[in-house]
Amino acid sequence: MVSKRAQGKEIRRRTIIDAAEQLFFSKGPAQTTMDDLCHTAQISKRTLYVYFSSKEQIYFEIMIRGYRQLIAMLEEAPHPLPVLDRLKQMAYTIDRFSTQYPNYFTAIFSYENSSSDFETGVPDASREECYALGEQVFGKLVGLIEEGQDSGVFRRDTGAVQTALILWSCLYGILNTASVKKNYLETIHNVSARSLTDQAIAFIIRSICSDPGGAF
Repeated sequence: MVSKRAQGKEIRRRTIIDAAEQLFFSKGPAQTTMDDLCHTAQISKRTLYVYFSSKEQIYFEIMIRGYRQLIAMLEEAPHPLPVLDRLKQMAYTIDRFSTQYPNYFTAIFSYENSSSDFETGVPDASREECYALGEQVFGKLVGLIEEGQDSGVFRRDTGAVQTALILWSCLYGILNTASVKKNYLETIHNVSARSLTDQAIAFIIRSICSDPGGAF
């Protein structure tokens, strides 16, 4: 049985992360101060530092929440499908994650594509758990590509890890463009965000297939 003291600490910890999500998602982490967090969570700064040493640590905790949600969505997918269909399904699951949980999507991918690394003052447990979850997601993609290459469905001229990195980067770019430039796409080019995403996923996957004509 978990003690009442431990339960109270976990509730307080979640309250702080909830407050950080609210502020980070509305103002941005750079514009949020520790004083802002104390005010929103209704705690003293002394109490805040008992749980978290920095904004960076809390940011990792928010990304951990996002990765857990994404992993749960990826694991809902049925496994017996052919490898090509599972790769498509993974791409569309990440697409669905980006629309259902846009703040988590932005938090994760903004960090992955940032030139700065939030490591100063961040305890190893927070950073390492976040990195491990990220690698778990990426590992699923690498595993699919390796399986497809071994079975001859996917080209083998590029290693599985490099192929996965390329696909991951391309998918993020497309999903980000479809979200951020939605009005521009529709107004200037008469292209819907949905159409762009569908065609891009087809294009990206077709580019790694041994038989591009049979990909879609």
